[in-house]
Amino acid sequence: MTDGACDCHTHVIGPRADYPMVAGRHYTPGPAPLQALQAHLARLDLQRVVIVQPSVYGTDNRCLLDALARLDGAGRGVAVLDEAVDDDTLRGLHAHGVRGVRVNLESAGERDTALALAGLRRWSQRVAALGWHVQVYAAQAVVQALAEALPRLAAPVVLDHFALAEQPPGDGGYATTLRALLASGRVYLKLSGAYRLPSPALAPAWAAALAATAPQALLWGSDWPHTGRDPGRPAHQVSAYREVPTSVLRQQLDAWLPTPALRRQVLVDNPARLYGF
Repeated sequence: MTDGACDCHTHVIGPRADYPMVAGRHYTPGPAPLQALQAHLARLDLQRVVIVQPSVYGTDNRCLLDALARLDGAGRGVAVLDEAVDDDTLRGLHAHGVRGVRVNLESAGERDTALALAGLRRWSQRVAALGWHVQVYAAQAVVQALAEALPRLAAPVVLDHFALAEQPPGDGGYATTLRALLASGRVYLKLSGAYRLPSPALAPAWAAALAATAPQALLWGSDWPHTGRDPGRPAHQVSAYREVPTSVLRQQLDAWLPTPALRRQVLVDNPARLYGF
């Protein structure tokens, strides 16, 4: 793998006694400690990592911050924040390696685009001066409805998990929307979490289509440790992680980023620019 390669979407889940989960969570994951994340990175020969605050911790970012401290500069974080957070706290988070704020519309089932846009505008104005971005997890319909506004926000935007594309790319429709967003220079997209799409088989075609037109706006993430809620499992009972072997992740990397130049762009250059490595 190229030196400085980065996994741009992972999570760390610490001991429940040290890092309690919010009562209103939608699922309960088992432990996924930093040591296991580091072993995952080593298996893929990756040197850098972005840890994203999982929804189960709400706005308590202590587990994220503790992991970043132990990574000694090799990690960056994307936090989930309370709207009442003050500027001193934001500056403190920045000093610890946080470079973005996550707005998770999909897990909350948020489809009110006016409400979503108002929140995105507030956060982008709060974090722009720090050089942060706003990471958005939203359904295809929400992204389409917000498409004209996203490049105009004060901070860059990162769309999670293939922007949850629902159909194969074509000459119009969502492909046109995403290509225009990525061409704006203000929006990035993560090639990650193919199993979160209606069909994982959509991922290779989308990766190829977007890499052909906007490689400078793509990031790659493993989505380790592959969280999910077992069907029928109560939210407060532990759901197993998806089984995604390292060999599958390597196959995805080879298929989605087939040339050395593209791998360097997506795994090294783009993350270094966005996250400030």
